[in-house]
Amino acid sequence: MSTRSAGDLLRDDEVELIPIRAQGAGGQNVNKVSNAVHLRFDVRASSLPEEIKARLLAVADQRLNDEGVIVIKAQQFRSLEKNREDALSRLRVLISDAAFVPKARRATKPSRSAKRKRVESKVKRGQVKALRGRVTE
Repeated sequence: MSTRSAGDLLRDDEVELIPIRAQGAGGQNVNKVSNAVHLRFDVRASSLPEEIKARLLAVADQRLNDEGVIVIKAQQFRSLEKNREDALSRLRVLISDAAFVPKARRATKPSRSAKRKRVESKVKRGQVKALRGRVTE
């Protein structure tokens, strides 16, 4: 895997940005202007490396549909351009998360002294508890 960032992996011609009308309150302007953005990104048809595609398609995310298309709706800002940048940055985060490969875990065993100390502490604790019984003289 190369050390390119998610921004380098993403090509502009593979991302489809569709302006839509935002939901919610907005006064008189809300019905006239398309300020929200639907971003569509087809993972299978993209130029991403195969291992990143596989990890993206394996992610259980509600933004990924059955056809392998990521749909991101951005309507946080009142500006179309800010919503466009927000949607692209969220896609970049998704891709960079898929590009990260966690370090393989190596199984380790406790040392002999750690085992001995554990058993000794258990025995000592058991002795303390045994002494808590009813006192009979």
